[in-house]
Amino acid sequence: MIENNETIDEFLARHAEEVEEAVRKAAAQEIMPRWRRLADHEVDQKSGPHDLVTDADRKAERFLTEALRALLPGSVVVGEEAVHANPSSYEAIRGEAPVWIVDPVDGTRQFVHGDSGFCTLVALARHGVVHASWTYAPALDQLATAVRGRGAFLDGERLYAGPPEPGRNLRVATSHPDYTTDEQKRALLSLRTPGVAPRACGSAGLEYLAVARGESDATAFSWEAAWDHAAGILLVEEAGGTHLTRAGEPFRITGGNDLPFTAARDAATARQVVALLSGETA
Repeated sequence: MIENNETIDEFLARHAEEVEEAVRKAAAQEIMPRWRRLADHEVDQKSGPHDLVTDADRKAERFLTEALRALLPGSVVVGEEAVHANPSSYEAIRGEAPVWIVDPVDGTRQFVHGDSGFCTLVALARHGVVHASWTYAPALDQLATAVRGRGAFLDGERLYAGPPEPGRNLRVATSHPDYTTDEQKRALLSLRTPGVAPRACGSAGLEYLAVARGESDATAFSWEAAWDHAAGILLVEEAGGTHLTRAGEPFRITGGNDLPFTAARDAATARQVVALLSGETA
């Protein structure tokens, strides 16, 4: 718990390993036993056939909600599945209390299809600022962490995104068309231009990790749900990258962003992607 006037940074110095342990336990107990073993009755649709939820999502989120609130009494949890059941609970992101932002299975479609490209995302934020994040890909046994001002790490090794290699097409992961408005589709189509190699994204959390590792150059996403972005934008920032909306401002987890937005390996790449998304000459 945060004791007396302890700051979030002080809390993290004492409890970051316990958060990591909770994330790993949620995956070991609730997610991995169901991977490639899901029965039909354990998979449901939410808004449509590309928006799935499974028993693993629900049970892992409940596990994390209990564990994280116990670690930090007075904190609240904004989880994807809880918000689906009660949309007003999303407002806690804008409140005074420290908030855990949780996506229990990011990349549920991949999880359902038996693909390894899914992860569990946890971020700790307050007043709209993300202070720490955990990105755990249990099928790959990879854990990426970031603490604001202290760097980004993958399995203990420091991450540095670095600038893209000169002369090579920019590799940009983009939103699935099913999750875009007509205007956003037109903006994303502007990335189909010489010098850019767009492709449909998989798990948002793993796409952010790819940018932080320098394996991908940027993202171009058209939705704001904080559980998909909070962990990743801090990971990219702490690896030396940045994020921008079409208004030229950093992405805000509290919402109201000019979409689509990008997270990129460096500022120059972010500006280039935003210029294209805005219909300008990069």
